[in-house]
Amino acid sequence: MSEKQVTVIIPNYNGLPFMGICMDALKRQRCRSFEVLVVDNGSTDGSAEWLRSQGIPAIFLQENTGFSGAVNAGIRAAKTPYVLLLNNDTEADPDFVGELLAAVSRSERIFAVSSKMIQMYHRERMDDAGDMYSLMGWAYQRGVGRSSRGYNRPMEVFSACAGAAIYRRDVFDRIGLFDEMHFAYLEDMDVSFRAKICGYHIRYCPKAVVYHVGSGTSGSRYNPFKVRLAARNSVYLNYKNMPLGQLLVNSPMIAAGIVLKYMFFRRIGFGKEYIGGLKEGIATAGRCRKVPFRPEFMGNYLAVEWELIAGSALYVWEFSMRQLGKLFRTGPNVTKN
Repeated sequence: MSEKQVTVIIPNYNGLPFMGICMDALKRQRCRSFEVLVVDNGSTDGSAEWLRSQGIPAIFLQENTGFSGAVNAGIRAAKTPYVLLLNNDTEADPDFVGELLAAVSRSERIFAVSSKMIQMYHRERMDDAGDMYSLMGWAYQRGVGRSSRGYNRPMEVFSACAGAAIYRRDVFDRIGLFDEMHFAYLEDMDVSFRAKICGYHIRYCPKAVVYHVGSGTSGSRYNPFKVRLAARNSVYLNYKNMPLGQLLVNSPMIAAGIVLKYMFFRRIGFGKEYIGGLKEGIATAGRCRKVPFRPEFMGNYLAVEWELIAGSALYVWEFSMRQLGKLFRTGPNVTKN
């Protein structure tokens, strides 16, 4: 076994402007039991030349294989017990690696631990405090947009955000790696769903702090590429991980969620992309590797269903709090263009 405990895997696609800040933050880590491995996804912005000039260990892929393909290449190459996936557009607190390693080491039943992600340019606001899933088929970032002074309690979450999370490497041998059919978006939710079916836990560690630019590669919160892929992958996520009975029980809420999302995306000009993604997902879902239903995991399926119910309630609460926050900031008679 390697003397190092963690391999920090950084997928990169044309992210040269971010790499210096990301690497400098890793040099300042108090925990030194890690090694760095960058997986370059066929960048054309000089990233590969920069990595070579800096002597940073890297795998150079010939084409863009998406987030899933890049991190899978890194996981396969890693020799450490744990892998820490880190977006290139981040700046990690000096205790980041050490806190994640301590949290994931507490139990062999912990598959992954998500960090406290704070918005890079608005450090008073949260970016992600672990990801949640709902009965409507909506995955969302817990805490996004709310005060970064909160979310200081460790807890169970549905999924670790793979932009800054640590994973127990040997569990991938049991549940499989990130699904490369996803390419990007919801691939971390999918792998966490599979782990939960097998009875593993996903934790949130508020002491592991990282600052995140967000949409550093795709370019914006909503764009045609992201909307289409996320819609397609939402079909894959439910089809793969929910047995038929669970799909039937949840289908009315999933359908309602699709209608509401379509209304939202149509209003902001992405309705066509959203419907196109759903159609592609339905047409190609049969190519996915569906998780076989195992009766001995019935308790785990029931636990997942309870998490979906709790995730729905939490979504409504956080959405309401964000709207109240906007109201207090702008006043009841002020509208924003």
